[in-house]
Amino acid sequence: MSDDSVAPIPIISGPTAVGKTAVTIHLARRLSAEIISADSRQVFRLIDIGTAKPTRADRARVPHHFIDELDLDESFSAGVFASSAEDRISQVLSRGRLPIVTGGSMLYLHALIAGLADIPKVRPEIRSRLNERLRNEGPLSLYEELVSVDPDFAGTLDPSKSQRIIRGLEVFYGTNEPLSAHFNTNRKPRFKYSIYILTRDRKKLYADIDQRVLDMVARGFLDEVRRVRESGYGKACNALHTIGYKEAFAHLKGESSVNDGSDIQERSIPWPKGC
Repeated sequence: MSDDSVAPIPIISGPTAVGKTAVTIHLARRLSAEIISADSRQVFRLIDIGTAKPTRADRARVPHHFIDELDLDESFSAGVFASSAEDRISQVLSRGRLPIVTGGSMLYLHALIAGLADIPKVRPEIRSRLNERLRNEGPLSLYEELVSVDPDFAGTLDPSKSQRIIRGLEVFYGTNEPLSAHFNTNRKPRFKYSIYILTRDRKKLYADIDQRVLDMVARGFLDEVRRVRESGYGKACNALHTIGYKEAFAHLKGESSVNDGSDIQERSIPWPKGC
């Protein structure tokens, strides 16, 4: 099937804690739909609480795609997601059901909606060295370097977008061309999409985000991170370079404390050598 044979596929997106999951599940149940998750972290097993995955009960009521499909040391990217998601959308349509895409990973959504450039493969050791530099030097240093070698791409980012900064640098050092030079080679997407962005009063949204963090801790977030660590996964796993997990790992190493109104002391666990 192509975009010429079906109506635009709905996409529901918006900021963290705005209610994407609840709205999408409600619609999917009413419309006999299947959900295509566009979340770059929910695809990985073991990290459940910190990624706010749909509950197992919700997943039993509505079929979900790209939830709990990969181990933490497996690779996943926007390009892989876009290609795989198009296949899943086609499969859902062939069953006479409606696919609904939802998530907040904007690069993944952009890859699906607009396509990504056809960029040559880069040697993995280049990314490994850049990730090591990120840990040692911090994102600002790498961002300033990206500004010097690819100002067009750097202009779409800020220093907090560390993984996209690394992507820009690895392409430059791996191909001798800036990533922005490839932007005009985007492949054509197979489907058209209708995009719906959920919004909420910013003050209320920030309060909801704060409450979500407290709820995650109360539900055992630190225990989840401890299980991940004790399963042998460490700094080399790109999936763990995620807000929340990074801070929790630092706490478990004894590098920070949790100010929750108590004097609970968490035991420190050393990083495993591998991923």
